[in-house]
Amino acid sequence: MFVGMDHVGVAVKNLDEAISVYRDILGFKLLGVHVLTERKVKVAFLSTGGETEIELLEPLGSESPVAKFLENRGEGIHHIAVKVDDIEKTLEELKRRGVILVDEKPSAGAEGKKIAFIHPKSTRGVLLELVME
Repeated sequence: MFVGMDHVGVAVKNLDEAISVYRDILGFKLLGVHVLTERKVKVAFLSTGGETEIELLEPLGSESPVAKFLENRGEGIHHIAVKVDDIEKTLEELKRRGVILVDEKPSAGAEGKKIAFIHPKSTRGVLLELVME
């Protein structure tokens, strides 16, 4: 079901400023920037030098879930993303086990990947994202 880590999502107020910190000061390589209108977020992926990436998330307006996160918690880790081999089967199995899902069906994420979220109530307060290439 789970095959490894994909990325750690970090909520930020200003994507350009955050990119400057992670790329120019910390030395991570910027892989790309994407606007996900349906998710109301603009994201940047950075390479850590290994398999796991960092995803910076800036809200596109006050109705974005990321905007609400920033309002309540401030900037910081928003979610952890794990790779799965079959996202549909994983969602079915997790639902069968009583896991609360944010997304019952996968949707298109950045970079052409399929994604779905597990509600933090089922993971001890951590928003977990499932990712499939």
